[in-house]
Amino acid sequence: MIGKLKGLIDEYADTYVLVDVGGVCYEVHCSGQTLQALPPVGEAATVLIETHVREDQLKLFGFATALERDWFRLLTTVQGVGQKVALAILSTLKISELSSAIALQDKAMVARSPGVGPKVAQRIVSELKDKTPGLAATDGAVASLQAEIDAVGAPRAMAEAVSALTNLGYAQIQASAAVATVIKREGDGVQTAALIRHALKELSQ
Repeated sequence: MIGKLKGLIDEYADTYVLVDVGGVCYEVHCSGQTLQALPPVGEAATVLIETHVREDQLKLFGFATALERDWFRLLTTVQGVGQKVALAILSTLKISELSSAIALQDKAMVARSPGVGPKVAQRIVSELKDKTPGLAATDGAVASLQAEIDAVGAPRAMAEAVSALTNLGYAQIQASAAVATVIKREGDGVQTAALIRHALKELSQ
């Protein structure tokens, strides 16, 4: 199975890119966000690959980041979400927006993606609420901030936001640190829903 391609960008199309690896061009299907992140034609690129093999077809899906690949894999576990729909979702929504939609059970945001109807959107937010991909551990400065706020006690909105994030699969220290960062930046008057959205953006960076 192909896990990664390193080569030169040969050509772009609407939904895929050709990557020249030693004279062999691979057709790699990508989300709009990955296509925008890749370099111009003729330059070197590294693309993470998810390989799908069927009896009559071998298809490569490419991603600029491991996190986007993890989300692709996760989305395709939902009934009614194939590879094409998963790429459409990742083309329409940023990872932070998708995470926020699932955390807040906002099926309308997910349904903005082409090919995603209300029933599929509902399944996505329901089935993935406990399966969000984990992220790397927070750095020392943010962890220190988290500890400082923990020491003075958490306001209700903060506690609710941390609880929502841990229910999504983030570690307690990650969730607390992200929420603490938002409160330090935005103030302690932020409501729970907004706090979750901002914290998910922090975690996706």
